[in-house]
Amino acid sequence: MRIVFDTSVLISYRPKALPSNALLSAVVLQEMTAGAADKSNLKKWETTWRVFEKEGKLLVPTGEDWFLAGKILSSLLRGLKSSTKGFTPKLHPDDKQRIIRDVLIARTARRAGALVVTDNLSDFEMIARFCPVRIVSGSEYFREK
Repeated sequence: MRIVFDTSVLISYRPKALPSNALLSAVVLQEMTAGAADKSNLKKWETTWRVFEKEGKLLVPTGEDWFLAGKILSSLLRGLKSSTKGFTPKLHPDDKQRIIRDVLIARTARRAGALVVTDNLSDFEMIARFCPVRIVSGSEYFREK
């Protein structure tokens, strides 16, 4: 099974290397690069990007992903009813910028048939109401390893 690590997991668990079944979200890559503490950390993420892109394992949102992310975000902001989970509490407009990155991670992982490993379960569970992505907590994933 292919997996995608959310930024929260890479920060919390600091895996020495990503497993061979991992895909790298371009969104996570951007977040990790933006948060790079120094030049060596920045270089590490540049190398990671080049390797994953060369291997065809970099998940970059497509035009369809961006469109569907917009629909998911609209549903969350309006508190719409999902087909399987009932009504969703309205997302506060201030949370829109924060959650859009998670929606893109979920959407691209869903397209790739990958499991998202995250410690941000509440947001991903909300997103999963409108984008049926598989999620698991970082603690559960790393406990099994």
